[in-house]
Amino acid sequence: MEIRIDEDIRSFLGENAVNYAAVRQLDGDASTRAYWRVYAEGAAYVLCRDRGFIDMPETEYPFTVMYRLLRGRVPVPEIIAMDNRRGLFLLQDLGDDLMEYVCSRLDADGVTRLYASCVENLFLIQAIRGECDTPFSRAFDIEQLMFEFDFFIEHALNGYWNACLAGSDLIELRSEFLNISKLLFRPELFVLNHRDYHSRNIILCGDIPYIIDYQDARMGLPHYDAVSLLRDSYVVLDSGVFEYLLNYYYEGSREMGIHSMSREEFNYYFDVMAFQRNVKALGTFGNQVTVRGNARYERYIRPTAAYLG
Repeated sequence: MEIRIDEDIRSFLGENAVNYAAVRQLDGDASTRAYWRVYAEGAAYVLCRDRGFIDMPETEYPFTVMYRLLRGRVPVPEIIAMDNRRGLFLLQDLGDDLMEYVCSRLDADGVTRLYASCVENLFLIQAIRGECDTPFSRAFDIEQLMFEFDFFIEHALNGYWNACLAGSDLIELRSEFLNISKLLFRPELFVLNHRDYHSRNIILCGDIPYIIDYQDARMGLPHYDAVSLLRDSYVVLDSGVFEYLLNYYYEGSREMGIHSMSREEFNYYFDVMAFQRNVKALGTFGNQVTVRGNARYERYIRPTAAYLG
C-alpha cells in the first residue's frame, strides 16, 4: 500500500531528482533493512534504508565494497544514488520475479537452464581474488560456524521445537557441532562466497538472473554457495535436476581452478556443508517465527529439515 515517507527519504529523493508519484513499502527478507518501491514519471526505483550505513565510509561498507567487486562480473542491480548520512540507497528496480516464484512456472528443462546460468555466475564470484580487506578478511571460521550452530540450538531446537536441551545433552551436541566446524575450517581451500546464494536472492529481469543481498560475502569452502543454491529451502529441486547441476558445478569449478578435489572428496564436503548450512537456515526460520513474529517462514522449516534426513 502507499505510505507516507519521512523527511530523510523525501529530501534524499529530491536531491537525486526523483519526482516521485507514489512510494510503497516492500516485503523484506530476514534482515534489518527496509525497502520501498518508488514510482516516478516513466520509471520505478527501489529505495533501501540500512541504518548500519549511517556515517560509514563507502570504502568500508560491505554492500558498496561488494557492489564494486561484483559489478561488471555478474549481473547486480545498479546503485543510482547513496547517502551515508541517512543510510539510504536508490537502486535499479528489477521487478518482483524472484527465482523462487519463476521456478514454479517452469518445467524441469526450464529450471535446469535457469539454475545452470546461476551456477555459471557462481563460478565468476568464486574466481574473484583479494587480500586483507572485506570481504576477504571475513570467513566461515570455527567461531562463525559455531555461532550458527548455537543460533540453531537457541531458536530452532529450544525456541521453535521447545526441546529445552540442557546439561550433558547440550554439551554432547555442541561437541559434535564443534567437530563439524573444525572439519569445515579448511582456509587453504577457501574462496569468496556470496553467503546467501539462493532463489530468494536472485531476481529474473529480462531473463537475466540478477544477484542481490550480497553484503555478507565472506571466504569459505566453495561448497557453501553451491549448497545454498542446490539445497535451497525455498526451491526443492527434482533429484535428476539436482544431480545434473551438482555435476555441472563440480566439473566447471574444477576446470576454472576454484578447487582441485576428487569427486569423492568434493561430495563428502558437500554433504557435510549441506548439513551445516541447513541447520543454520533452521535457526534463522525459528528466530523469524518465534522472535520476530514472521509466520510466513514457518512453511520453509519442513523442506529444510528434510535435507537433514
